[in-house]
Amino acid sequence: MSSFVIHLVTIAGIYALMGLGLNLQAGYAGLVNFGFVAYVGVGAYAAAIAANAGLPVMLGVVLAIVCASLLGFVMARLGRNLASDYWGIATLALAEILRTVALNEGWLTGGAQGIGGIGALFPHLDGIASDLAFLGVVAVAVALCYVASRRLADGRFGRALKLMREQPLLATCFGYELIALKTQASIAAAVPAALAGALLTYYISFVGPDSMLSSETFLIWTIVMIGGIGNGLGVICGALVVQIVYSSVPFLKDALGIGSDMAGAVRLGAVGLLLLACLIWRPHGLLPERIGGAQ
Repeated sequence: MSSFVIHLVTIAGIYALMGLGLNLQAGYAGLVNFGFVAYVGVGAYAAAIAANAGLPVMLGVVLAIVCASLLGFVMARLGRNLASDYWGIATLALAEILRTVALNEGWLTGGAQGIGGIGALFPHLDGIASDLAFLGVVAVAVALCYVASRRLADGRFGRALKLMREQPLLATCFGYELIALKTQASIAAAVPAALAGALLTYYISFVGPDSMLSSETFLIWTIVMIGGIGNGLGVICGALVVQIVYSSVPFLKDALGIGSDMAGAVRLGAVGLLLLACLIWRPHGLLPERIGGAQ
């Protein structure tokens, strides 16, 4: 039971990192990114390739962040002349293009088989000791990203992003260059997402094209919306709530006698019902954004 709880909290922490990244982009800057999982996937593949090349873990993490940041820069620059809704669709298309590349370029990504056999983060530890050590790394990463995002939101950069989100014309009048702000927000959002992708790769010792499915982006959106868009602490709570629902499905399956082929549909349905209930009774999330302050 303790191993199960550790696993649940670890996965929740990794998804919290993804949610914190999306919250920077969508919550603070108001940028609708439907291809956000591309940051996670690029970071995961970069870490996996680095690990198979025998590079140190820290270098693999740095490579993952650099690659995802470059992707964030490209996404922002490609959409500089697009309205927000069209840019959101363009990000979805770009993410699907990257997934197709990962699926077909076997020489680099392993193709449909993905990249496996990635070394453990703590090879000298076994069992629950290794799980606890990895959970500690994830907890530190979440804490650092939360503090960093809160400092950004409290500072001049965060205020500029929120002004751009609410009154873009006013932001322009104040001398802010919107393209530069969007680019900086995209790069900032890519950092925790890439870190999450790298940690997930080291945790499960595998990465494949399925990690870049569009459904993963909407799962991250669900986490942010349930927790409270614009509230970092709410995003962390949302990740934990969604992961608890995800992890309870196997027990529900056994109790109701549902077949394994239906488990995925039941899981998506349960999360969908949770999101619907939240939108009806808590439309601003479990922990709404506080106007005039950052969370």
